[in-house]
Amino acid sequence: MQILYFFCHTEKTKRERLEMTMSIIRDPKLAKDGMLKIEWVKKNMPLLNAIEQDFTTHKYFDGLNITMCIHVEAKTAYLAQVLKAGGANVAVTGCNPLSTQDDVAAALAETGISVYTWHGATQQEYFAHLKKALEFSPHLFIDDGGDITQILHDEYQQLPVWGGSEETTTGVHRLRAREKAGALRFPVVSANDADCKYLFDNRYGTGQSVWNAINKTTNLIAAGKNVVIAGYGWCGKGCAMRAKGLGAKVIICEVNPVRAMEAVMDGFSVMTMDDAAKVGDVFITVTGCEHVIFDRHFQVMKDGAILCNAGHFDVEVCIPELENLAVEIKQMRQNIMGYKLPDGRWIHILAEGRLVNLAAGDGHPAEIMDMSFAIQSLSMKYLLENHNKMENKVYTVPTEVDQYVAALKLKTMGVSIDHLTEQQKAYLESYAE
Repeated sequence: MQILYFFCHTEKTKRERLEMTMSIIRDPKLAKDGMLKIEWVKKNMPLLNAIEQDFTTHKYFDGLNITMCIHVEAKTAYLAQVLKAGGANVAVTGCNPLSTQDDVAAALAETGISVYTWHGATQQEYFAHLKKALEFSPHLFIDDGGDITQILHDEYQQLPVWGGSEETTTGVHRLRAREKAGALRFPVVSANDADCKYLFDNRYGTGQSVWNAINKTTNLIAAGKNVVIAGYGWCGKGCAMRAKGLGAKVIICEVNPVRAMEAVMDGFSVMTMDDAAKVGDVFITVTGCEHVIFDRHFQVMKDGAILCNAGHFDVEVCIPELENLAVEIKQMRQNIMGYKLPDGRWIHILAEGRLVNLAAGDGHPAEIMDMSFAIQSLSMKYLLENHNKMENKVYTVPTEVDQYVAALKLKTMGVSIDHLTEQQKAYLESYAE
């Protein structure tokens, strides 16, 4: 694959052209289509609209460098533009080889943001792009999955990073393990743990976007099918809710007894993957762990079973073991790979076992990501203002930020809520009858 370096030339002044930076993208001619996507989501992200106005006025990040390692699509592109509006120099790279939308990457590059990513990057290209984004020498960073954080610790320890924020559950797991080992070099805010993130993004966003991708990719009906969902965290809850709404019979596989009991009380069947593998028609993994579905499960699955993953990394469905079992492998349809087993059964994997809602779809709805990226942008501001008094730990998003985002979201939806009176506050804060 030929690497395309292009200097973002448009009909601009000489000074504006000098401010442009080199990008590594697939094709600059795709920018027009990407810009249409970005403009569309802007109309449906009122929280970021308000934050962009505030950032434009106050230029909180004036002269600072911010690196984003994230799924490069329209909503994340708008987040990058909001940070740029706040005065930041922004570099963007992808956090998954299949989730970058090349037209959006081209559009971002035209706006003066440094972009280092393309769809379908090899492993070598993917990590080269990450390192290129770190040569930007960021003061702050946004990570999704933990790859940038890992490289900062392993190869770029000389960079004077002030701190970062993490978008997803998988990345937070890696961060907390590093903190526990005393190996975290800077403070990180867990945007993923904010109420306005996981309660909405992980549940409603994942639930809708995963099924959007499955339906678009397979063009098959969900009603009447046995849908097996591995993991009943917030993402699993969302996928199960939407599967039920589509008329599927939902089976949950869990290792946590409390979550398994919750799934039972929610009306779903709960069983081991060994048992579910025999009856499932569609399998969705959302555990954040590895080796969830593997060879002994493939050997008992129905002919035509469909498997996909909605966890961050492509390790939940063990595709190498499926390849070892297969006597034939062929592409059945775009984003569907078929594996024929010795007895003639076919098993189908969507989007190479990568994050299906982004690798085979457009990701979460704009209105959902409006909340998540409001949290991210305000987390950047919080780190800017507080990094010099923060320890090298994983921090939760401040409650006041969570509450502000929720209140602003309700306002944009035309929803009003009650407020405690002074008498009620006094009652709740008193121990007296």
